Amino acid sequence: MTTQDDLFHPVIELPEPTRNDRYHRLVGLDDTKLRLRKEAALLADPRRLQQWAAEHHGGDVAALTLFADRAPLFVFAGDVGSGKSALAESFGCDLADFLDLPIYLYRLKLATRGSGMVGEMTSLIGGAFAHMHTVGAKATGPRGVRSVQILVVDEADALVQSREAQQMHHEDRAGVDAFLAGIDSLTGARVPVIVVLCTNRLSALDPALMRRAAATFTFARPDDQQRHTVLTKALDGLGIDTATIGKLTALTGPTTARPGYTFSDLTQRLVPAAVRDAFPDRPVTDEDLLALAEALQPTPVFTEEN
Repeated sequence: MTTQDDLFHPVIELPEPTRNDRYHRLVGLDDTKLRLRKEAALLADPRRLQQWAAEHHGGDVAALTLFADRAPLFVFAGDVGSGKSALAESFGCDLADFLDLPIYLYRLKLATRGSGMVGEMTSLIGGAFAHMHTVGAKATGPRGVRSVQILVVDEADALVQSREAQQMHHEDRAGVDAFLAGIDSLTGARVPVIVVLCTNRLSALDPALMRRAAATFTFARPDDQQRHTVLTKALDGLGIDTATIGKLTALTGPTTARPGYTFSDLTQRLVPAAVRDAFPDRPVTDEDLLALAEALQPTPVFTEEN
């Protein structure tokens, strides 16, 4: 018998300190965060949209009916290290504060692909959506929404690859059908469940899935302003000169020979490497950072080959 532990990683109630910190460390994504908060709130608690219409438009608004048929599905697409998975697993902290409700984070295990036995993948995916529908139904009542469930599917292209791919196995096609059926079961059900798919390969996702998505968020490598903001915050307290941060911003940008640094290149490689090299005998210096920025190679752009 399939259990919750077979389908999901341990469920986390948000806001939670580690993920809340991760959310706030994702600087340079303010516009994305604001749009995500609004989109998620509209899907999670439709009553708020009705309240808005009553307050600002005096009652019935025809446009509200359009929201009833939207699938509670977001697609996060972008290169490795662009922040999509980190945001997918942490935006519930912000949503919890905005809605003043507990948010429960579910993360689907890739094991739901099964071992290849006929019908296994379909059964596992169906079980996952059935569980989300059940917990979502329990989170609603006469007084409205009591909590919101967010289901994150990382490396989604491994699960819902386009059925147009000629080399696709029959079992994989059946799995995509099951996933689409699961999304359809949530659409219009008015249960506070939001599904977030993360992928490095947006073009690989099944077109029928993309048509269902309420919103697609594209994550690019940080531009000059974003890199400057990330570096300024990450280097706070180290006594690094403002002019040096400007030089680092330029050094970590794209060139004709390579792409620019990703968010994670800056926060998980460059700055930590400078601290590591200085520890435990001396302080981090401007020269350390400049030398590392010239020496480190940014994460390659994701392609089918790599």
